[in-house]
Amino acid sequence: MILWQRIASITLIINVKTVLVSILAVAATWASLRLNLVADYPLTIISTAVIFPIVFSIGHAYKRREAALDDYGVIKAHGRALYFAARDWLEGSNPALLARIETNMGDLLDACRDMFKGDRKNVRENEKRVYAAFSDLSRYVRELRQAGLASGECSRCNQYVSKMIVAFESVKHIYQYRTPRTLRVFSDIFIIILPLIYGPYFAHEAREYGAPLLTYVMPVLFAIILTGLDNIQTHLEDPFDQIGPADVAINAEKFVELLDCGEDGDSSCAAA
Repeated sequence: MILWQRIASITLIINVKTVLVSILAVAATWASLRLNLVADYPLTIISTAVIFPIVFSIGHAYKRREAALDDYGVIKAHGRALYFAARDWLEGSNPALLARIETNMGDLLDACRDMFKGDRKNVRENEKRVYAAFSDLSRYVRELRQAGLASGECSRCNQYVSKMIVAFESVKHIYQYRTPRTLRVFSDIFIIILPLIYGPYFAHEAREYGAPLLTYVMPVLFAIILTGLDNIQTHLEDPFDQIGPADVAINAEKFVELLDCGEDGDSSCAAA
């Protein structure tokens, strides 16, 4: 299973784009050798035109993913705090209220998952579901007040809901706005152009190789490095698309299942 996951991860980095750029690099090198076109180009062009923009985009995309994880944690933590408030802050047990918060939190996380994994053209309808779930949570706090929860504690519960909404809005902006597209287009253009331009350079370097087959090792590695970095940035760009192994997975079912863990000293789901 682990071996298969590693193989799948490699295919996310080396894909059809890698093959196409490798073919371009090999073809440019072959043509340069046939036409005796050799040149010793500086390699700083590669770092300036491609490596630096892509690495900058990878760093920015990684920060977006980490911010999304933090805000997702805020939503889960305050949702669990609401459950504890219904369970521990009231005089006597109220199973109906506990069932309500489980349903409400499940609906909220399920709506968030459908929104962030769904197509952007459906964002308005999915967003309405999320706001409807927040409305249910707001009404739930009022039910806690009617059930006898003190006003100060109800105010704290309202603050929990408010912080969850703030976290959702932050994640929504991460979902809607990506890294600068002009920077991505700039990198994509040079990823295709540079293997063609550097054909004479690879032909120049091939003079020092002892075996003919080694002539094309450098252009293929060149293509793999450039497209690999670009593919990493692409998979980090959307932290919710569930394509890469490092994506943010919203598991509403597991959250609801673990809500009552530890109740009355029960540790039966500690390993879940």
